[in-house]
Amino acid sequence: MPAKPKKAARAGKAAAKRCPICGKPATEASRPFCSERCRDVDLNRWLSNSYVIPAAKDDDEDAE
Repeated sequence: MPAKPKKAARAGKAAAKRCPICGKPATEASRPFCSERCRDVDLNRWLSNSYVIPAAKDDDEDAE
């Protein structure tokens, strides 16, 4: 009998989401983070503009 792939074996269980800041398992109370500390770290990064989308300037906009 062929072995089941690992993904199929885990399909019955809910996959534990990881905290985007430290990688620990997320808690229900602070989801998607593991704690209030990681939630505050993320908020600080947003407020200090650490999260940015890089963009190139368009030369046509400069001409106007």
